[in-house]
Amino acid sequence: MSRVEELGGRDAVEGVVQAFIDRCVSDFVIGFLFSGSDRDRIVRHETEMALRMLGDDIPYTGRPLGAAHRPKRINQGHYRRRQAILRHVLVEQGLAEDVVELWVAHQERFRAAVTNDVDCVAPGS
Repeated sequence: MSRVEELGGRDAVEGVVQAFIDRCVSDFVIGFLFSGSDRDRIVRHETEMALRMLGDDIPYTGRPLGAAHRPKRINQGHYRRRQAILRHVLVEQGLAEDVVELWVAHQERFRAAVTNDVDCVAPGS
């Protein structure tokens, strides 16, 4: 049985991703980064990435991560918040600890591609 099947299939993985994106969008620290974004598209691309990480052969149809995220000026603090939300949602959704660690570590690999070198910035900086 594949990891995706263990989690309940593609739809179940998409449900976890949907819960994660919903939490990010409504978060008081990073929610503004999603303003004007197409949530369905974000969920679709995040789901594709998650499925691939879990061993599915679904193609990734999104843009390169740097091109999609660099214009948003995502700093290190924003990314730490995203990672904390991800971990919390994965645990809340009942994923096994090894899957949580795998998923969080996988996302950590993208930090340099999507963030700038700033740890935190004051509003208007």
